[in-house]
Amino acid sequence: MESLARKVQRERQKQLVKEPVIKPKKKRLYGLTLGEKIIGITFCAALCFGGFHIVSNQVAIYQLNKNIQETRASIQEQQKINEDLQVQVDELSTYERIWAKAKELDLQFRENNVKVVQKND
Repeated sequence: MESLARKVQRERQKQLVKEPVIKPKKKRLYGLTLGEKIIGITFCAALCFGGFHIVSNQVAIYQLNKNIQETRASIQEQQKINEDLQVQVDELSTYERIWAKAKELDLQFRENNVKVVQKND
């Protein structure tokens, strides 16, 4: 019986002596540590910021090119208008037309008052 008593005594001692409590390990998300998560989030944020920056620059370049094309078109239109006006000036400044206009206004031709003006192109 002594052995039975010793067994009971040992069991009581085991119950009195607390075994260290082993806490279950926290499950890591996808097996990543906190530092790895922070690095990953920082990388994703930098990637998104860079993408946004590139897209916004492309939009600005597109708008600038559009303005340049509009300006070129208006310049070409103004050049056509200027050319048409120059043709009208050339037509209206012909010698025959001026001579006809002078006769119509009863102007007289005096050779000593005539000055020759040359047009430089």
